[in-house]
Amino acid sequence: MKLVKGQVFEADVLSAGFEGVGVARVDELVVFVRGGVPGDKVLARVRRVKRRHAEATVEEVLAPSPHRVEPECPYFQICGGCSWQNADYQFQLEFKRDQVRDLLSRIGGVSDVEISSTLGSPRLYHYRNKMEFTFGARRWLTQKEIADCAPVRKDFALGLHVPQRFDKVLDLDTCHLASPVTTEIVNRVRQLAIENNWPPYDTIAHEGYLKNLVIRVSEHTGDVLANLVTSDRRSERMESLTKELTSNFPKLRTVINSVNPGRSPVAIGKEEIYFGPGNLIEKIGPISYTLEASTFFQPNTLQAERLYGVVRDLAQLTGNETLLDLYCGIGGITLFLASGVKRAIGVENQARSVELARLNAETNSIANCEFLEFDAAGYMRQLAEDRSFVPDVVTIDPPRVGMHPDMLESLLSLKPSRIVYVSCNPATQARDLEVLVNDYQVDAIQPVDMFPQTYHIENVVALRRR
Repeated sequence: MKLVKGQVFEADVLSAGFEGVGVARVDELVVFVRGGVPGDKVLARVRRVKRRHAEATVEEVLAPSPHRVEPECPYFQICGGCSWQNADYQFQLEFKRDQVRDLLSRIGGVSDVEISSTLGSPRLYHYRNKMEFTFGARRWLTQKEIADCAPVRKDFALGLHVPQRFDKVLDLDTCHLASPVTTEIVNRVRQLAIENNWPPYDTIAHEGYLKNLVIRVSEHTGDVLANLVTSDRRSERMESLTKELTSNFPKLRTVINSVNPGRSPVAIGKEEIYFGPGNLIEKIGPISYTLEASTFFQPNTLQAERLYGVVRDLAQLTGNETLLDLYCGIGGITLFLASGVKRAIGVENQARSVELARLNAETNSIANCEFLEFDAAGYMRQLAEDRSFVPDVVTIDPPRVGMHPDMLESLLSLKPSRIVYVSCNPATQARDLEVLVNDYQVDAIQPVDMFPQTYHIENVVALRRR
């Protein structure tokens, strides 16, 4: 059968592929079926046909997979934030381990090591400690809104971008990834902005005031940080917002206005504090961390403690080691492991993160840590040349792009006894492992699910020098 765009056809969803999309076959053609769960029999509508594959979306489930469950969120498959709410959690965990196995074997050549079962999250919904919402002047209408024909304001939205549409924002009154108080604040800010005619920023016309609302919640204290990102500074508006929020949310610790006058959609800018200290205190295990509006921190606090515990266990510390923690951020892993080593050095290229890491060390009375502002690859190149010290254990948690080739070369030159490699992108981790396994034995592989209801997976690999 030859498929054409718009055609509806019956399909058996056989497996899940990249980004968790269902995979079916029509004769020899692979069809990626968005919304399909392996084991489903569905009617699907063709959205695109290419030479080697086609793309389709589920129109109707004829016979549900045993793994299929009812999604909790009314915006499921519209906003794209949690694309796996229709699959049971055990299946999600197994899929993620299979993805790690496939990538490490196919790209990294690592196929002779048992991969542990994916470590599940203690909370499956409302687990994110930080959410970044977007204001939009071009609201995306759902099929239900269109069918209901109810009056809807189309020139204002506060929510999340529709996938592959930079200009369209889905207006959300609930989010099952965010904490309940986050949703309450979003709805209150929307109401205040509409009542006062504060215009949202239009990404096509490049005009308007409101750009983003960033909310961070401390799992440990329940305190809240709210950061309104705008195109310019309007003190009277921020004072009104601050009064409204502080009057209605007793756990609100700080209110910030970040001004981003450019066209870039990033939710950062020159900050001004309108209420509170401008930060939050979070805790993982015994360690307290000071966080600011733009600080990177693992977004699932409860699962981050398990992740750090995995790193500690796989590092096999005795108390006599020198630890080097690359891409250390505000000192998350460095400080968590500090009590188990003789000396710990954290390396990070963001100046403010290094300042916060040093503050966090002082706050926790940790004296055996030092933090250096340095590009990780450049630092490793210098260390390999001058040999000022040779670390016994190296922990690495790079961005999604993985490690630079020069850094891999320097790491192999230093020959630390053990390496613990944490990655949010197992594909680039596998690429790097292909180089490292020439000199190192893979001892353990532990997937960790930091993002339930999504296809994303964190993976930890322990390596020992041969």
